[in-house]
Amino acid sequence: MQAESAMQPKPGGAVVAVSASAHHQFSKAVCGQIELIAGLGVRGDAHCGATVQHRSRVKADPTQPNLRQVHLLAAEMLALLADRNFDVAPGALGENITTHGIDLLALPTGTRLQLGEHVVLEVTGLRNPCVQIDRFQAGLLRELLARDVNGELIRKAGVMAVVHCGGWVSAGDAIEAVLPAAPYGALRPV
Repeated sequence: MQAESAMQPKPGGAVVAVSASAHHQFSKAVCGQIELIAGLGVRGDAHCGATVQHRSRVKADPTQPNLRQVHLLAAEMLALLADRNFDVAPGALGENITTHGIDLLALPTGTRLQLGEHVVLEVTGLRNPCVQIDRFQAGLLRELLARDVNGELIRKAGVMAVVHCGGWVSAGDAIEAVLPAAPYGALRPV
C-alpha cells in the first residue's frame, strides 16, 4: 500500500443484511435495521457495551475495552461456503452486518467504514473463529481457517469494529472504506 499521510478512500460496497441477538448464542436473527450506538455497539445485542461482553474475555478481565462491538462478515465468504456445501445464511455466524463488495479481510487496522449517511465504524481486528463454529456445522471451522506459505494462521471469519458515530443501518446502505494514515497495521485477532 502507498505511504501517504492523509486518509485515502478505498472502493466500497453495500450492506446485505443486519442481525442482532439479545442473548449470548451463536447465530443472530436478521432484522430490518439495527441501531448502532457510539462507543457501545448494536443496541439490544448481547455484545453491546464499552467493556468486553464476550463471555470468555469477561472471565479473563471484565475491564478490557470492547474492541468487538460490531462483527462484519462478507457475503462473498457465505457464497464460498455455500459452494462447499455449507448452509450459512446472513447472521448465522454471529455477524451483525453482512457486507458485499468490500474485501474486509484486506483492510488495515484503523480503517474507517462509513455506512449510509451517518454511521462510522473503526475496524479493530479479526474475529478469531473457535470450536463453536464446528458445533454449528461440522467442518466449517476448517473452511474459516487456513495457513499461509510461512505456516501463519489466516482467519477468514470476518472483522470486528467499534462504533465512532452511531445511527441506523439496514440492508442496501452503502459502505465506504477510508484507510488510516500509513504505515498500515495488519489485522490481528481481537
